[in-house]
Amino acid sequence: MNRMNVDGFNAKIEYDEETDQFRGEILGLSGGADFYGSSPEELRREFTKSLEVFLEVCKEKGIEPRRHYSGKFNLRIPPELHEKLAMTAEAQGKSLNSLAQEALQRSVSA
Repeated sequence: MNRMNVDGFNAKIEYDEETDQFRGEILGLSGGADFYGSSPEELRREFTKSLEVFLEVCKEKGIEPRRHYSGKFNLRIPPELHEKLAMTAEAQGKSLNSLAQEALQRSVSA
């Protein structure tokens, strides 16, 4: 997946075979906003336009544009993996939460 950033907002970019264009979807919004373009320049222009329209609608309706995250989520894993992770964390003198947080941080830093 490719990403594009405009004014601190991120979008994932994918190729849409049906339209023979690139499609962008702005991430982390309280609603949906997408855009299309045939070149990186056009895609960036359309991203900016789509974002402006979305933010204007949010302002008119009194809606917070960005989705809020609590910092908590449930993760379902096999019991065997849970056991291995718990043992690894204990052996490293860490909590399971710390071990998981470090692994997740590495996955988004790469």
